[in-house]
Amino acid sequence: MAEKFEEIEAMRAAEGGAEKSRYVRRMFSEIAPRYDLLNHVLSLNIDRGWRRAAIHELRIERNPDAHYLDLCAGTLDVSAMISDKHPRARIIGADFAEPMLRAGVSKTSGRNISPVTADALTLPLKDDSVSGAIVAFGIRNVADLDQGLREVHRVLIRGSRFVILEFSTPRSRAVNSAYQLYFNRILPRIGAFVSGHKTAYHYLPKSVANFPATEALAQRMRSAGFSNVSWRSFTMGIVAIHIGEKL
Repeated sequence: MAEKFEEIEAMRAAEGGAEKSRYVRRMFSEIAPRYDLLNHVLSLNIDRGWRRAAIHELRIERNPDAHYLDLCAGTLDVSAMISDKHPRARIIGADFAEPMLRAGVSKTSGRNISPVTADALTLPLKDDSVSGAIVAFGIRNVADLDQGLREVHRVLIRGSRFVILEFSTPRSRAVNSAYQLYFNRILPRIGAFVSGHKTAYHYLPKSVANFPATEALAQRMRSAGFSNVSWRSFTMGIVAIHIGEKL
């Protein structure tokens, strides 16, 4: 009975709102110790390549000494990858689940990374203060997508980029069928076994199903003020990278 209630809670949280914020914060706090392992195992380690491709789109080489925001930074994987490639960049890794940041704090050693416990909807940053922002597999967890997009737009310096790496739905019927089988049946069982959390990986496919499709997300970015919005898919449409600029 308790497990069924938790599944219903995960389903409701995936739909958005204040309940989503509470659930996501608690869930990620609970799975933080094994989060990195699960990311790599469940994606067959392909996630590293996706993250590298997204970081490349930030164009940090144009301004290598500036501040960059890693939004919904989790265990600071993306922050560390940026720092390794661009050691002069100053990275702000923001996440509202402090245990996630603590789980990744070792990655800050020798790197120019500043972890900050902060909600994506109310960032503790000044207007026009960062030269680029990236979010990897976190924007669909924000309780209010449109407010989150507007908040990123607010803190970006004009001429800078916002890059979103997120799951999407494959267009091919055959690929999508296999994807849905893995995502809805196999992944939750592996995730529950490794993480010890019964519903965290039930929430994942539900949150993706409730997230805007690639074209719709691009339009939401435009509505939030971003220009030159583009996107491209990877790995047969399993993930997509969206890029927007603040002009």
